[in-house]
Amino acid sequence: MSALYGYRGFATVVDLTTGEYRRDPIPQQALRSTIGGIGLGTWLLHRYGSPPVDHDGDLLSDDNRKQLLDAALEPANPLIFVTSPLVGTRLTTSSKFAVMTRSPLTGFIADGLSSSHLAVELKRACGDALVITGRSQYAALLHIDADGVPRITPAAHLMGLSTMDTESAVKQELDDGSRRPVRVACIGPAGENLVRFASIANDGGRQAGRCGPGAVMGSKHLKAIAVRGNPESDPPIADPMALRAYARDLSRRSLGAATAKYRELGTIANVSVFNRLGTLPTRNFQQSTFEGAEAVSGEALHQTRATRSAHCANCTIGCEKIVTVGTKDTGANGAREVSARLEYESLFALGPLVGVGDPDAVIRAVRRCDELGLDTISAGGVIAWAIETAERGLLGNPQVADDDGSAGRSLNFGDGAAVIDLLDDIGHRRGPLGNLLAEGSRLAAERVAGGSESWAMQVKGLEMPGYEPRSLKTLALGLATTPRGACHNRTSAYDADFSPEVDRLAVDDQRGKIAADSEDFAAALDSLIWCKFLRRAFSDFWEDSAAVYRMVTGWEDFDADELRRAAAHIADLKKAYNQRWGWRRSDDTLPGRTLNEPLADGVAAGVGLTSAELDAMIADYYRARGWSAEGRVDLAVIAL
Repeated sequence: MSALYGYRGFATVVDLTTGEYRRDPIPQQALRSTIGGIGLGTWLLHRYGSPPVDHDGDLLSDDNRKQLLDAALEPANPLIFVTSPLVGTRLTTSSKFAVMTRSPLTGFIADGLSSSHLAVELKRACGDALVITGRSQYAALLHIDADGVPRITPAAHLMGLSTMDTESAVKQELDDGSRRPVRVACIGPAGENLVRFASIANDGGRQAGRCGPGAVMGSKHLKAIAVRGNPESDPPIADPMALRAYARDLSRRSLGAATAKYRELGTIANVSVFNRLGTLPTRNFQQSTFEGAEAVSGEALHQTRATRSAHCANCTIGCEKIVTVGTKDTGANGAREVSARLEYESLFALGPLVGVGDPDAVIRAVRRCDELGLDTISAGGVIAWAIETAERGLLGNPQVADDDGSAGRSLNFGDGAAVIDLLDDIGHRRGPLGNLLAEGSRLAAERVAGGSESWAMQVKGLEMPGYEPRSLKTLALGLATTPRGACHNRTSAYDADFSPEVDRLAVDDQRGKIAADSEDFAAALDSLIWCKFLRRAFSDFWEDSAAVYRMVTGWEDFDADELRRAAAHIADLKKAYNQRWGWRRSDDTLPGRTLNEPLADGVAAGVGLTSAELDAMIADYYRARGWSAEGRVDLAVIAL
């Protein structure tokens, strides 16, 4: 085997049941064809988490859906942390890792990304990936230090702690007096209680949130992972001088006009823009504009609340906005009582989606999600479904439980205090309502029935992000077909909708290729791993990224065309994984509300999306991918 640059060439595999570990080599061809991050993670999921019997049929029926979802919480389902060849290079935004597993919320592929100092330590201590299987017999802490040896120790004293308190306690416990702190990934009460959309927190509250990886971690009785690698383990770079020169130039470009929006207001700037365009989902997607949008807009928050920017590990952009409760003129004590990292999706989900226009209530709700370890989008989505379902009389007279378990307040859109109380109920599976909503909106709607499935705003079980698909037709296709469910991050199809390239309110036969290309673009970003906010800072993304990959790996014949092929291959691998776990053509769809109710307000009032229109776009997408008319991929793609 030739020398490796950029990669370490192996994965550390830990069995929590036996306490044993090993280092499995990863073939160079697998590394090259899947790059790293989510691409390599998908390949590893096939390797370590395939179905008991290799299957290409109809595993998933309505009768056994919950059984298959519950199987994601069994010991055999791996939890995988994956780095990339760029991790440790000091390229801006490259300190990221992927978390991969099978989702207990969707039953399909779960892939998340987080920016964190943990990424570098994982690569030093564990190689290109850490694969965790089995289930500990007790609440456990997995500690991997500079010698690369995993140690499993009891963690009963950490149970019940918030994510922030857990990280702080672990760091204090493992502090060795050196200048190199241990890095921690952990779950909060939501993960411990197997809430299906529980997240994994790291680096002071950053979350790998979507699809429920925290529940998988909790099912393994694993409260936290602590890693401190050896800097001498960093893999060599093939052309370090060229890479340093490129890194300096890219950092300069990252501070230009292409990222100004993110540096100045952050993604919370989207609230005003989306409200104006009639694409801000409000009150469970019943409206596309929010009358309280101005109060929770990025502009207003910067004017009225103490706000500061924060940077992810090794990032020059600083898009994160940490916003504090209390207006600026209340003084330091009032302003600093509670703070939260605010980005658009969290603000949308716990603001307009549940009808809350009080910025302080939104900040407190986001902070509570981070403490509990809850995905904010799914939390807001399932609460919005519950409020509407209660208004329609299908939940009886639901009461949000108080801390002592007694009945508290009723459910209504706009009640920020009730939303926060309900987050606690969900995170602790407290009371009948909290326990129901901890299952996610799809399972909750199936249990309640009465037509509530049509306003459970989810795809494949994953709650919808903050984009109105009826007024963004290309994104509507992307949301319907992305493998992990309703996700704007695994497709950049909205870029087309916000450009002159298409009419965002109409349907045509070019959307399939646009959606496929945007998904490939996202796959390349998420596998290298670059931050998406950097995407317009490249001169030519494909050429630049291929050149960087050559500088890192030394594979001089790797070009932009091969990177494109790798991205398309990753899309095939994702589909193959879902297919092996029972994916059906009917899983590529949108909620009933989206397909049956035209928009009621905003500049796009009266615009709708029919099932026939969506099906036509999906057919175009399958053709663009080279899949069968039923959307199936040849399972031979999983072979090296």
